[in-house]
Amino acid sequence: MGGRIVFPFGNNGQWAAGPQIGTVYVPNKGSDSPLSDFSPLLRYMYWFDTKGNSFANNPNQPPLVRNLNIFRTLGFNLTPNTQLRFWDENGISWNTGGGSGWFVPLDAMVTHRLSKHFLFAVGASKQVVQSYPVYDWSFYGKLSFNF
Repeated sequence: MGGRIVFPFGNNGQWAAGPQIGTVYVPNKGSDSPLSDFSPLLRYMYWFDTKGNSFANNPNQPPLVRNLNIFRTLGFNLTPNTQLRFWDENGISWNTGGGSGWFVPLDAMVTHRLSKHFLFAVGASKQVVQSYPVYDWSFYGKLSFNF
């Protein structure tokens, strides 16, 4: 269990907060399983603005978003330091606020551990079902430092 807060930078002045619940399954360390992990997560994000959701104070305010995010992350070991991960960055989203609809992407990312503390990743996602428009294609990369 946990939660997430999104700051209003680049979000039309809207803040977001929401609870989340998830779990992780990792095969036994001695197994030769190609599966590295399965880690589903559900998150409900509730967007609000600093003016108390008042259109009287801010008539140009876009509709507030309410999202249910479903991540069903699957990781597969390609080599001891390289993984292929599905739905790790972009999961299924259902907008229950203004402009309701589903967004279902196909998302894949390759990660490579450069050392004990550094990880590099590149990925892409493509929408499959898009009744709530988010994007058509997305390309991304990341460099992670773990301590």
